[in-house]
Amino acid sequence: MTYPSRRLVIVVRADPVICGHAGEARNLAEVALTRGFDDVRLLTWPIPALQAAGLPLKPLDRLLPYSPGITVERPEPVGDYRVPDGRHLAGLTGRLVELLAEPVPTTCLSMYLVPHAAVVADALSAARAAGFDPDVRTIAKAVGSDVTNVIRSCLREDRLGAAIALFTTFLGNDRLVAVSQYTKDEIVAAAEQVDARCGTGFAEQSRRRVEIGYPPIDVSAYLDLDEADVDAALAARGLERDGYILFLSRVARAKGIYDLVIAYGQMHCRSRVKLVVAGTGPALEHVRAMAKEDDRVIFLTDVDDEEKPLLMRGCAAYALPTRPEPDFVETFGIALAEKLLAGGGPVVTTLTGGTGEAIGDAAVIVEPGDVGGLAAALDRVVLEMSDAERKDLEIRGREHAMSFERTAVFDRHFPPA
Repeated sequence: MTYPSRRLVIVVRADPVICGHAGEARNLAEVALTRGFDDVRLLTWPIPALQAAGLPLKPLDRLLPYSPGITVERPEPVGDYRVPDGRHLAGLTGRLVELLAEPVPTTCLSMYLVPHAAVVADALSAARAAGFDPDVRTIAKAVGSDVTNVIRSCLREDRLGAAIALFTTFLGNDRLVAVSQYTKDEIVAAAEQVDARCGTGFAEQSRRRVEIGYPPIDVSAYLDLDEADVDAALAARGLERDGYILFLSRVARAKGIYDLVIAYGQMHCRSRVKLVVAGTGPALEHVRAMAKEDDRVIFLTDVDDEEKPLLMRGCAAYALPTRPEPDFVETFGIALAEKLLAGGGPVVTTLTGGTGEAIGDAAVIVEPGDVGGLAAALDRVVLEMSDAERKDLEIRGREHAMSFERTAVFDRHFPPA
């Protein structure tokens, strides 16, 4: 039997999930093919499981294809109804054991520690116990909600055993990565709390070993856009260049969507620009109800990856007034960096979590939750900002966001062939 010479396995919530880290996995996979990996696999969840979880999903009939050499595997659950959630984990773990049993040097990257890092750890333990002796290097990437959702919940609810298990699994990997400096700081702070209450030694290891790995972006999808394509995409949606404020993200409270809709009702510029809410999420129906009497608020739930940069390029302003919530804090904000690459109207956002790392000094900043301040900032951008100031922000933004180019990010965090 012929085996590949080098394999990369990424365990992740991949497409069609609307999530920046699904795009991150895609970009890492594409670059891996140019860096000596001749077999790249995304190990992910069956689509019915993603749908049942209520995750926001892209249109299934318009997903971008992967390059030859990249295989997306969605193992079916193992067992029957008496093993509710564990069936899917068993499917993922079992398939990874099969891959590790093959005599192929392998790098395993888990994105989202819960549960993907546990899948890698369990599969590796099983493969070694079975006598396969896999040649494998493991990388675990904490993408943010691992800390802001899972670990914070453990500490808040005094469920320290779960926090210990998560840190033990994370630190058991060969290489540890956080999606932003903010995320690393949160990891260390949470580890200090666990150490103080349990006598563990997680904080020192986290402080010493965790490195920063910003999300990789395929910058070619956002640079040098054909202006005719932009105009055609806008016309198809009944929009005009610089004729709308764009919110393109998961429609959730933590993304500031309620603040934005309320602020839009107060804006002087609303007679000049529409508000386009592009995306899906848990707050979508509630926000629709809030705006049902306002025909200048437009909802787009079927924007695909090809249309996204065109909408970004054509807007008068891009607004993501993200705010900290108990179950979520924006730990980077990939869409912000993508918007800076696409150009077009300025970004208006908040310095919440890691957003400052995504935007540098190239955005208009408002305070989280300040509805009046948000309305005033967007009025200024649309009605008062000069062309020269807009151009300056665009140039500085693109220069900053180029640091997230996917090949450079990949080479910083993966060992050479």
